[in-house]
Amino acid sequence: MLLSLIALLSAALLANTAPPTCYSRMLSLSKEITESFKELQTSKAVDSCVEMLPRLYLDIHNYCVLAKLRDFVAYPRCERVLEVSELKEKARSLYTIMISYCRRDLVFLTDDCSTLENPILPPVEPSIIES
Repeated sequence: MLLSLIALLSAALLANTAPPTCYSRMLSLSKEITESFKELQTSKAVDSCVEMLPRLYLDIHNYCVLAKLRDFVAYPRCERVLEVSELKEKARSLYTIMISYCRRDLVFLTDDCSTLENPILPPVEPSIIES
């Protein structure tokens, strides 16, 4: 009994410490970039040039995301805003990961560029709206 408990706990510990796969790294980084962009857009303390930045919603299963990342990184304005520079560096990292390190692991399910401009967001939970 004790031996099976130790084996179970060891298996759970190993599962939590497994290194991320290429796919999980791309997915987590794209979510991190999208969330950081949303926070940057809603922040009151940022420069007015942030309002002019290209919209940044990322879906790594959409082929158009590569062009979206390239356009965002190459955007010539806002170099003096630290948050934008950091976001561009994350976007550059994701682009590099997608086209080199993890390109064999990536499967594009669509090439509909309009969904990156006007994303279809999941519905909001009713309990959140009422609170």
